[in-house]
Amino acid sequence: MSAPTPPGERITGTTRVFLVLGDPVSQVQAPQLFNPLFRRHGVDAVLVPAQVAPGRFAAFAREVFSADNFGGLWITIPHKPASAALVDRCSRAAAIAHSVNAVRRGADHLLHGALFDGDGFVKALRHFGFEPAGRSALVFGAGGAGAAIATALVDAGLARLGLHDLGDRAQQLVERLRPHAGSVRIESVGAQPESFDLVVNATPLGLRPDDPPPFEVERVRRDALVVDILMKGAPTALLRACRARGIEAHPGFEMLVQQVPDYLEFFGLHEAARAVQADLSAVRKLLQ
Repeated sequence: MSAPTPPGERITGTTRVFLVLGDPVSQVQAPQLFNPLFRRHGVDAVLVPAQVAPGRFAAFAREVFSADNFGGLWITIPHKPASAALVDRCSRAAAIAHSVNAVRRGADHLLHGALFDGDGFVKALRHFGFEPAGRSALVFGAGGAGAAIATALVDAGLARLGLHDLGDRAQQLVERLRPHAGSVRIESVGAQPESFDLVVNATPLGLRPDDPPPFEVERVRRDALVVDILMKGAPTALLRACRARGIEAHPGFEMLVQQVPDYLEFFGLHEAARAVQADLSAVRKLLQ
C-alpha cells in the first residue's frame, strides 16, 4: 500500500482555499511561493490567482467569503485601495495608507484587513544593508503599494520623504501621512530623484515591454539605492538601466520574502509562520 499523500499534495473536501485577486494576475508570485510552503509544513490549503476587474471586485470579494472552506484573500494591484473600503476592521498601517493586501473573516464574522507591504519593504531594505532612519527617499506611485511603503518609511524614522504620482494622489497621501510623521519632512515632488538616497518604483510601469520608465535613471545618484517593487522573471528595464550605470538596484522579491511569516500568522497558520520566520532561506530559494 502506498503512503498517504501529505496535506497540500492534493485538493480534497477539507482543503482551505485562498485567492490572490488582481487585474492582471500574470505577474503574481504568491502561489508559487505559498503552495510549496503549505506542503512543506503540512497545511491543507491551496492559493490560486483570480483575475477580477475593478468593477466586479467588491461584489466578488464579499461573496467568496460565503464559502465555509474559504480561507481569505491576498490582494494585489489595482485592488489594494478598494480593499480598505471592503473590510470592517483593519490594521493601523492599512488605515493610514488606505490600502489592504490581506483579508480574512474573523471569529466575530467581520472582515479584517491588514497591510504587510510596507513592513516587508523596510525589512528588505535592512536585508540589503540600507537603514532608512535619518535618510531620504522618493517613492514613485501613491497607490496601494506606494502608500504602504511610504507609511512604513515614516515609521522607520526617515528624515525626508518625497512622493510623486499623477494628478493629486501624491498630495492626498502627504496630507494623510503628516499627522503621523513627527519630524519627518514629507512633500509632493516632481520626478526629480537626484537628491534622494533611496528611489522606489511603486507604479505598474514596467509590467509591459512598451511601458515608459517611471523616472530618468540618469538623474539618480550613483550612491543611491533603487528598488523596483515589480516582480518579474527577468529584470525590468529600470533595473537593467540602473545596473548599467553601476547603481545598486533590486526587484521586489525580498519585499515579498519578508512578508511571508506575516501572511501566515494573519491567516492563523501560527506554527508555519514561526518555522518560516526562523529561516527565510527556503523562501528565497523558492523565488529564485
